[in-house]
Amino acid sequence: MMRRALAHPLFWPLATLALLLLANGAFNPGFLALQWREGHLYGTLVDIANRAAPLALVSMGMTLVIAVRGLDISVGAVLAIAATVAAWTLARLESGSSGLLPLFVAIGAALATGMLCGLWNGLLVVKAGMQPIVATLILMVAGRGLAQLISDGQILTIYYEPYGFLGKGFLLGLPFSLFVVAVIFIALQLLLNRTSLGLFVRAIGENPLASHVAGVRARAITPFLYLFCGFTAGLAGLLVSSNVASADANNAGQLFELDAILAVALGGSSLTGGRFSLAGSLAGALIIQALTTTIYSLGVPPQVTLVVKAVLVIGVLLLQAPRFRREMLGLIRRPAGSQA
Repeated sequence: MMRRALAHPLFWPLATLALLLLANGAFNPGFLALQWREGHLYGTLVDIANRAAPLALVSMGMTLVIAVRGLDISVGAVLAIAATVAAWTLARLESGSSGLLPLFVAIGAALATGMLCGLWNGLLVVKAGMQPIVATLILMVAGRGLAQLISDGQILTIYYEPYGFLGKGFLLGLPFSLFVVAVIFIALQLLLNRTSLGLFVRAIGENPLASHVAGVRARAITPFLYLFCGFTAGLAGLLVSSNVASADANNAGQLFELDAILAVALGGSSLTGGRFSLAGSLAGALIIQALTTTIYSLGVPPQVTLVVKAVLVIGVLLLQAPRFRREMLGLIRRPAGSQA
């Protein structure tokens, strides 16, 4: 039973997350406390989940792209573009429209922009034959320039109150962003497990040549996955800009692509394609946010935060590596004084 649990792909991500939370709870008794106030659930755990929501969304899109041996390092820029498009749209519709029309138009414009960016990346990879890292590097570099052109180089402030509900609102006592993540996750799970898409994605990642011979239309599926990755980045842009009531084309989504790739790796997905876990990627996003919260709660100076975070992440990834665990187990079991 224990061996089967250890072999489960979700064991180590969930164990890492649990250890992080328990360690914080041991040093800070109020860390695990939850309070029901004014019809809402409050607490550090709720804050971690809420702040991890944008990264969780991007990580799910990144998971599917990596599953077919791809990569998208432009998601941070796409997030910034989508947030800027939403803020720009609201600025022009807010005064001349009534009701929730500006909200729906801004959401639609941001998501359409994200999907267009994702489709652009997918076509460069599939039709132009570019390496994924090169194809998405183009939009990573140019994307923030496009966002600054839309915003005229300014940080766009959002005064439209209904828009704030996306990132700061509550539904049934929980942050609305958690429901957004849950809907996307459940929809993806149904799509991947109840249709042949999941099998096709795994086949393309495991062996592209064999999947092509078997009739899998990789050239049609891959652009769709990049499009979906752009969609999740656009959705994350809505949550981020809504939470801070502004769109910063230069700084929004900075290093998001690296955190998303890291979340996928922490979740146990193979970066060489084929094997992937959406639930693991969600756990990876929560681990990253929990690490960030832990570092800040310990009072680590900002200038060394990234270094401490990197060291902790290296340790987590080593613990998840089967070969490393086998070698460590062999050292523990080896009698003292024995020769290698």
